Amino acid sequence: MADSSNPKSGGGCLGKLLVLILLVGFAGLAVAVFFIVRPQDLTDIGGRGPAAKPAPARDLKVVLQSSMDRGHAVTLTESEINHWLKRTLVAKQGGMLAEQMTLERVWVRLEEGHAEIVMERALMGQPFTVSMFLRVEQLQGLKGVETKVHLEGGPYHESLPRPLRGGRFGKLVVPQGFLLLVKPACEKLAAVFGEEVGVIAQMSRIKITKGRLILDPREPSNDPPGLPQTF
Repeated sequence: MADSSNPKSGGGCLGKLLVLILLVGFAGLAVAVFFIVRPQDLTDIGGRGPAAKPAPARDLKVVLQSSMDRGHAVTLTESEINHWLKRTLVAKQGGMLAEQMTLERVWVRLEEGHAEIVMERALMGQPFTVSMFLRVEQLQGLKGVETKVHLEGGPYHESLPRPLRGGRFGKLVVPQGFLLLVKPACEKLAAVFGEEVGVIAQMSRIKITKGRLILDPREPSNDPPGLPQTF
């Protein structure tokens, strides 16, 4: 006969497994919080720091409109864009945390194929950063060029198409779904520069490379007519 006095081990193993899962979850959350509260490194951004070379003090609104009117391409460097933001943007933190948090600067980092909009804040005197990736897709179709802006910076790895990288909370790269937390602030920023954004949206070719934004209002001339293409 089976000894009924010996406790069954099934419940104990299940309990230990549950505790282990909870411990791993708490550890992962602690690591995520650690990287979130640490601001990302901004020293590589063009136009930052006292050693940064001064960029030409051009009025980008005038430059963009001149490019459209005269039909010539224009190249904006990362440094020039950030110097222009410093001159024209009055940073102000709103909402419930307005008394504890200040918006210090807005930066633009230009990488190959995408841009990163970085908001540098100070929370109770401590630096804090959040950012959003932007990728531009343009389709050449029967009715001309259609421009789409995707709120992502591509996949985490080329062999893993999903999830897409949405931005960064501190040093932590977060999936696209987390952008709901920062999207309202970015929409307000876009509204401030509505005229400039409107002119850029009319460009027939928009290309983002390392440290440069290349805009061309001229229609592509070497593409077969009527054939949709992405560029």
